[in-house]
Amino acid sequence: MTNEQFIVNIQQSMLQILNNAQLIELERVLKEQLLAKSIVDSEPTENLLNKNSNNELIEKFIAAKCVEGCSKATLRYYKQTLSSAVLDLNKPVTEIVTDDLRDYLKNYEDIHQCSKTNIDNIRRILSSFFSWLEDEDFIIKSPVRRIHKIKTKKTVKETFSDESLEKMRDSCSNLRDLAMIDMLASTGMRVGELVGLNIADVDFENRECVVLGKGNKQRPVYFDARTKIHLSNYLKTRTDDNPALFVSLLDSSKRLKISGVEIRIRKIGQSVGIEKSHPHKFRRTLATKAIDKGMPVEQVQQLLGHSKIDTTMQYAMVNQSNVKQSHRRYIS
Repeated sequence: MTNEQFIVNIQQSMLQILNNAQLIELERVLKEQLLAKSIVDSEPTENLLNKNSNNELIEKFIAAKCVEGCSKATLRYYKQTLSSAVLDLNKPVTEIVTDDLRDYLKNYEDIHQCSKTNIDNIRRILSSFFSWLEDEDFIIKSPVRRIHKIKTKKTVKETFSDESLEKMRDSCSNLRDLAMIDMLASTGMRVGELVGLNIADVDFENRECVVLGKGNKQRPVYFDARTKIHLSNYLKTRTDDNPALFVSLLDSSKRLKISGVEIRIRKIGQSVGIEKSHPHKFRRTLATKAIDKGMPVEQVQQLLGHSKIDTTMQYAMVNQSNVKQSHRRYIS
């Protein structure tokens, strides 16, 4: 057995007893003692955390996530969440233990009165950060290992009915908004993907276009004949040379932004009595309809651009009346 393996075995046997700071100190003492007895030739390894502050480690983690392809919005959320946590805990990450994080999550929930879903999102980010620290040998073990997924209340989120969609289409005062609603409803694309589209990205002949999704991954999405007609009619009214598929009504030289889509969809919905009207609801509606009508969930996953099928199932809330009919058909 090598000296390095000897030290690792001792650390592994003490994992449930010592925290990260104590384990690192144990490693240092063992190496010093082994060196003193001429059992090892190398000098004691200097603790990496002595060279890295909490903020520096967070920056290194964010850089790693950036390389993995996380979006700027995701990186900002990660950094804000981690910075807030380590500031509140007020100790080096090497000294943070499981109970510290449990107390932090509990206090955060009490102070901010937020949902279990929000707390679990923070837990996931902390888990990702400390797992990365462990993988990169900054700590011996992640203190989040023993904090399990937080149970959240599952609610059936609303989708647009066929009648609601028709009302929204009828209330559109311009061709752009009509084409925008049709694109969201027929493709199920994300609003960020919609505003990022250029005219050159659209294949009218095959009724499809390629969008740039999360993680800078490209995928094809498909639209129906009605969308093709309305989109073509909208583009015929354009006199600008802006490459963007959708532009601002006030200034066609400017690409339509996510906030612009959200505002328009909300106003159109309110005009026909739909209180909860937002771009993401079109995406959930398409997923629900597709699965409800028998489309294989794996294909819906590809259509929506989800990396995990569990995410697709969270979007798709199968129509309860159809479940009842299937029960009578197959079981009763």
